[in-house]
Amino acid sequence: MTDDAKVAPVEEFLMRRRTMLSGAFALSSAAFLAACSGGSSDTGGAGSGSGGGGGATAFNGATTGIVNPSTAKGGTLRVANEGDWDSLDPGNTYYAYAWNFARLYTRTLTTFKPAPGAEGGTLVPDLATDLGKPSDDSKTWTYTLRDGLKFDDGTPITSADVKYGIERSMDKTTFPNGPTYFNDFLLDVPDGYSPYKDGDLKSIETPDDKTIVFKLNKTFSSFDYFGTIPATAPVPKAKDTKAKYKTAVVSSGPYKFADYQDGKSFKLVRNDQWDASTDSVRKALPDEIDVALNVNADDIDQRLLSGDLDLAVTGIGLGTAARAQVLADPDKKKNSDAALANRTWFVSINSEVKPFDDINVRKAVNFAIDRTAFQTAWGGEIAGGDIATGLMPPSIPGEVKFDDYPVSSADDGITKAKALLAQAGFANGFETNYSYRNERPAEKAAAEAVQQSLAKVGIKVTLKGFPQADYFPLYAGKPSYAKDNGLGLLANGWASDWPDGFGFLSQLVDSRVIRETGGASNFSVRDPEVDKLIDQAVAETDNAAREKLWAEIDKKVMDGAWVYPGVWAKGLLYRPETLTNVYVTSGFAEYDYISLGVKQS
Repeated sequence: MTDDAKVAPVEEFLMRRRTMLSGAFALSSAAFLAACSGGSSDTGGAGSGSGGGGGATAFNGATTGIVNPSTAKGGTLRVANEGDWDSLDPGNTYYAYAWNFARLYTRTLTTFKPAPGAEGGTLVPDLATDLGKPSDDSKTWTYTLRDGLKFDDGTPITSADVKYGIERSMDKTTFPNGPTYFNDFLLDVPDGYSPYKDGDLKSIETPDDKTIVFKLNKTFSSFDYFGTIPATAPVPKAKDTKAKYKTAVVSSGPYKFADYQDGKSFKLVRNDQWDASTDSVRKALPDEIDVALNVNADDIDQRLLSGDLDLAVTGIGLGTAARAQVLADPDKKKNSDAALANRTWFVSINSEVKPFDDINVRKAVNFAIDRTAFQTAWGGEIAGGDIATGLMPPSIPGEVKFDDYPVSSADDGITKAKALLAQAGFANGFETNYSYRNERPAEKAAAEAVQQSLAKVGIKVTLKGFPQADYFPLYAGKPSYAKDNGLGLLANGWASDWPDGFGFLSQLVDSRVIRETGGASNFSVRDPEVDKLIDQAVAETDNAAREKLWAEIDKKVMDGAWVYPGVWAKGLLYRPETLTNVYVTSGFAEYDYISLGVKQS
């Protein structure tokens, strides 16, 4: 964040990120243009190009430019998910891929510009005519909605619909998923707020159908990032069915739902009430988007490689078998991208489950886990990520490298871990459980690597798999369940809500976001000193000083051994030749789903 608002911090981040992407992990702009010279030379904004589908491509081509640029409309985009959504309800979702995908059927106050490279992280208005207008020392933010906005039933979208969408998302009993940003920052929000029992909030004002005003309880110069959250999508109050709304979402975007089969599949078809003249972000190229749910991950990979599927929606990259095939075959490798993510794959260490209430036991875990084995389980250096020593990846401004648990070898780590366990009174080890998501083979492989490492210091780990869709609200992210079921170690992964220290760390390490209703992303960090530092960072107006505080927070978390940091993630994404207009968006560190098209026969 900077005192001068909104776009600048993202651009600064992306400039830093660009300098990091080199060698095997990114092509220079010149190399990309050369690789694409077989077809159209137009590499302008998303959707640019000849309408036919572009020319040749190359490994990592989509990390810096558009592969197969096209404006051609038509066809069906075939999509698969190895699990199910946490929720299709825009007020109850918190996966990065779900936020990316939601932009096909919802519109929010602001969003990320549809473009590759640095431009892809720039904030632009969406429902609003412009970015927010701050006043009162950035404690008041005002937005004006565009003309001509409609729901899929033809009803005009008003500021009251946006206000209601946000208010309902703040009911964390009904909608446990999603961040608590609005709960935390809006003025005078009652504890346990729900619009169903408490009515509307006075801190969100709608003086007319086009104007919405937010009153904050503290200065916050980057409020425009809040506008990208799916919770700012409008919801008509008369059609809100609470927890059942996910089965009948009213669309504000270019597509609406059809043939919804809970847990199996759904389709998106064109929304004839969407007016392209009101939307400078979405091109809406496919006629239809068919989504299959709960598909075996290896099957998804093989269908991608055969051209029988267009998109693996979760964006975590190919699994072990398919990855080996792609990297060994130049014809397949040219259709892949080793995308650097603003994500960390890590293990939460739950102090609510004994003996992890002892810091020496938590430190022992950090020493004992074989770092290389964990990295290998996620896909190695190319497709898994770099070995992490803190939560915040190098792509986030302010990240400072440190290592609280240095080891010269795996054996050195075992020796140090055993000494700490003996000091804590557990020289003979103990038993605990480790949770992971069933649908994610790499996450299970990482859990098995941890299991094998900890066995060498006498810690017996039993692995417990849970469904992806309910992992955060009902199991790992529900404190009472985790404690009652002895989940001492919990697989976790986090992609930044936006690329700065607040967007990465605030929902991950602030103990105040942990809620008994479930759904929080913080499974383990319960440190009042960390909470105080977060408050300092939020209030700090100097950019350099604020970045330093976020780095200090990251270090404080590791000092307390609240997590094993794992890997700073990369993923080997695959784009079949059937896809057009493909590029990695810096806003989500995945392919930009609102720009994708399919080749026409």
